[in-house]
Amino acid sequence: MTESSADGVAGAAAAVASATGAAGSWRKATGIAGAAIGVLAAGAAAGVAIERMTVGRGIRRKARLALDSAGPYGALRGTPGRAHADDGTELYYEVDEVETEPGTAPRRRRLFGRKAPAPVTVVLSHGYCLSQDSWHFQRAALRGVVRTVHWDQRSHGRSERGVAQVEDGVPVTIDQLGRDLKAVMDAAAPEGPIVLVGHSMGGMTVMALAAQYPELIRERVVAVALVGTSSGRLGEVNFGLPVAGVNAVRRVLPGVLKALGQQAELVERGRRATADLFAGIIKRYSFASREVDPAVARFAERMIEGTPIDVVAEFYPAFTDHEKTEALALFRDLPVLVLAGVKDLVTPSEHSEAIADLLPDAELVLVPDAGHLVMLEHPEVVTDRLADLLTRAGAVPAGATVGGYGSTSGTAQPG
Repeated sequence: MTESSADGVAGAAAAVASATGAAGSWRKATGIAGAAIGVLAAGAAAGVAIERMTVGRGIRRKARLALDSAGPYGALRGTPGRAHADDGTELYYEVDEVETEPGTAPRRRRLFGRKAPAPVTVVLSHGYCLSQDSWHFQRAALRGVVRTVHWDQRSHGRSERGVAQVEDGVPVTIDQLGRDLKAVMDAAAPEGPIVLVGHSMGGMTVMALAAQYPELIRERVVAVALVGTSSGRLGEVNFGLPVAGVNAVRRVLPGVLKALGQQAELVERGRRATADLFAGIIKRYSFASREVDPAVARFAERMIEGTPIDVVAEFYPAFTDHEKTEALALFRDLPVLVLAGVKDLVTPSEHSEAIADLLPDAELVLVPDAGHLVMLEHPEVVTDRLADLLTRAGAVPAGATVGGYGSTSGTAQPG
C-alpha cells in the first residue's frame, strides 16, 4: 500500500465511527470525509458486496487464515542489526551475506592494488505502509549471489516508532527518511560500493539521501534502481478518480487523517470490522492483473494491516511536500534502472517516465498489466532487470544466475 490505502482507511473508518456512536463532532468530520472518499472505494466495495451475498463471513475468515498458512511470503530472515537515526529512533535491518562453497574464496574484482575490495552491498528500501518483506521474491532470488541489506523504515515493520514524532510531535519528512537510510548504511555497510534500490517511498528516500549526501553518491554508489516512485508533484495524482472525487479527497483527507490518528483504537477496531472492504481496496490499488496469486494479495494485505493508523496519518503529508527532481542529476553517470507498472494508480508510470527523461542513459521499463506493487505482482520482470543492473554495475559476475523467484500466478510457490 501507499498513499491510496490511507484514503481507503479513512473512508472505512468513517463508516465505523458513525455506526459505533462516537462523538458528534467526530461523526460530522468523518461523515464528510466518507462521502468524498467513498468515491474511491466504490468499485472495490461493489465487488465485496457481491461476495458477501454468496460467501459467508466465517468462510471468508477461514480462507484468509488458510492463505496465511499456505503462503509464507515474508518468512525469509537474515542476520539482524540495529542502527540509530539522528533523533535516536532504532531502525531494524537484516543482512544476507554472499554464500561461498567450502574451501573457495568469494569472487573479487581486481582494482588498482592487491588488497581485495569490500563486496558490493545492495540496500533495498521499501514503500509506505509496507516493510522489508515486500522484497520477498527479489530477496529469495539474490540470496547467496550478492550481499544485501533489507531494512524497515521508521515506524514500519520491526523498526521503532519515530522518536521525534512521538516525543516532540515533529512531522515526518522525506529528508528524515534519507538520513535514516544513511544511518542504516553506516551500520550495515560502512565501506565498499553500494547499489541503492527503492520502491515508492523507498525511492523517494534514495533521492533524499542523494540530496543531502552528494559526496556519498559520488564516492560509493555504483548503481540505482527506482521502482514505482516519483521525484515530485504527487499532489497532482488523481488515484484513478474523476476530477470532482479527487478534489474532494484532497480537501478533506489531511484533516481527516489527523483526526483518525488521534482515534487510533477506534479506527483499528473499524479496520478489523471492515476487513473485506479493505481487502478490495488494497487489491485495486496494489495490483492490476486479474491472476495475482491470492496468497500474494493476502501477504500485501497483512503488511498494510500491520501499519497502525496513526503511522498512516503521520506519514501522509510528507508526500505532498516531496520534491527531489534536482537530486536526480547525481545519478546521471551511474547505471540506473527506472521501472513502473503501466496501471499504477498511486505513482503513475508517467512519473517514472519523467525521471527517465532526466536520466537519458537510464533503462526505463514499463510493465504492462502491473500496478503499484509490481515487485510482488510481476517478480520475474523486476528480478530480471535488477539482476541485469547488478551485472552492469559489476556487483555480480557476468555469468552469475539468480535463484528461483517464483510467479504470482495461482500455482506459484513462495520464493
